[in-house]
Amino acid sequence: MWKVKRMNKPRIVVLAIAIGAGGIAAYLASGSGNEPAPAQPVAQLQTVDILVAKSDIDLGKSVKPDDLQWQTWPATSASSNFISRASKADAVKEITGSIARAPFIAGEPIREQKLVKADGSGFMAAILPAGYRAISTEISPETGAGGFILPNDRVDVILTKREKNPDGKGPDVSSSEIILSNVRVLAIDQAPKEKEGASALVGRTVTLELKPEQAETLARSRQNGSLTLALRSIADVNAVEKPDEQLNKRGENLNVIRYGVASQQTVQK
Repeated sequence: MWKVKRMNKPRIVVLAIAIGAGGIAAYLASGSGNEPAPAQPVAQLQTVDILVAKSDIDLGKSVKPDDLQWQTWPATSASSNFISRASKADAVKEITGSIARAPFIAGEPIREQKLVKADGSGFMAAILPAGYRAISTEISPETGAGGFILPNDRVDVILTKREKNPDGKGPDVSSSEIILSNVRVLAIDQAPKEKEGASALVGRTVTLELKPEQAETLARSRQNGSLTLALRSIADVNAVEKPDEQLNKRGENLNVIRYGVASQQTVQK
């Protein structure tokens, strides 16, 4: 009996070693199973080269090659109004010399709608829409909203007239009327843009964008009294005046100040 047990001892040792090796192998196998799976390849984002402003381009500035650069842009967000290298490889050359009708900020895609070819004309002639005229008139800080009217703002033009009292007694009679409504300011003096670091620009001459018949009205009104510009809110820039709201029609109501008392009068033109 003792001999049998002694003869089985080596086998027991071998069996224990085998069991230990198997356990180690099982542990290593279970550990490798926790490793993260290989990352799936990411779908390639489709891009296009879009022409953008390399630096700020101010209103009225002539565009130079150094002002432009090609920039990679996601194809899904590229508007049809943007200029792509695929459609216009020579766009930088074609746009050079154009005048900015509206400012661009650095990195903004170039759109041809905001550019105009000067073709030898001056800045003002280049930015005027077809059928419009640029008319200048004198202003002062008092008649120009204290200098807070800037190019591209919209204004109403008010005519103020002072007349002798019909009965020859008492003070003169003053009357005011809006002769032009919602017209665009092209320039203040010779500045077609807001000066850097300034929120107001006090000038002595304003240039307005007018239709021919409006230009005639302004020219006549300058001989009849003083003109004042009333700055309009940016919220109603695109407001359409109703026919009964246009104050330059016949039979309009005017605010007349007589002997210091305001009253409404109907004036026939």
